Amino acid sequence: MLFDLRGRGRRRTVRLVYGGLAVLIGVGLIGFGVGGGFGSGGILSAASNNEGSSTLSFSNQIKKYRKQIKQQPKNVAAWEGLVKAQLQESNQFTQNGVTDKGKEVFAEVAQSWQSYLALNPPKPNSTLASQMVLVYSEEGLNQPTQAEAALQILVGARPTSASLWAQLAEYAYKAKDVHTGDLAAAKAVALAPSAERTRIQSLLAELRKNPNAAAERSYTTTTNGKTYVVKKAANGSFTGTEVKSPPPAATTTTKK
Repeated sequence: MLFDLRGRGRRRTVRLVYGGLAVLIGVGLIGFGVGGGFGSGGILSAASNNEGSSTLSFSNQIKKYRKQIKQQPKNVAAWEGLVKAQLQESNQFTQNGVTDKGKEVFAEVAQSWQSYLALNPPKPNSTLASQMVLVYSEEGLNQPTQAEAALQILVGARPTSASLWAQLAEYAYKAKDVHTGDLAAAKAVALAPSAERTRIQSLLAELRKNPNAAAERSYTTTTNGKTYVVKKAANGSFTGTEVKSPPPAATTTTKK
């Protein structure tokens, strides 16, 4: 769910996994220079794999894993496969924002995810956890406590990612878990590039006061000597546009 505006297509809208992160994803990830992200095939396209791309294929996968689970209810791999297949299925309902049907599928995914976690897997799948943040986000089921729990898995897998700590802080604040939010915010600031620490600290402090701040705002950030204006659209996507300096004024000379 992370992106780097230094790459190709940096002026186009970037779909992010974490819907509703108006402050920190819009500014923090660009400032932190973190790469990666979702493609254009839908919000949950990153969950797809080589098992197939058709809706029928996803349906067959879901049936297969449900059958395995019925026979072996404690089969961690089967629960993990079911979550992945359900996320793939939900992709068709999240092409341009999460539809009502998409939220119904999200509810099924959430049940499977919780059943998977209840088995206490030694190393929960962090890739799936990143998808679950969107499932639990404002665009999805709007369950910040569960989004916070998914982010706990993510920071465990990537403990040096300042942007993930910042996202954890945001959802902790939204879940009214101020203690965890403060710890995560401090970690995010400590891991951020020195040039961005004051800015990120200020944004996190603002977020602590008002976790559900207005979604549509614009921010200016600088990375690698280039300045970008980041805006969040109504559908939760972000646009990063490079601000170019005006060309020097033309000068004329007169011949003597």
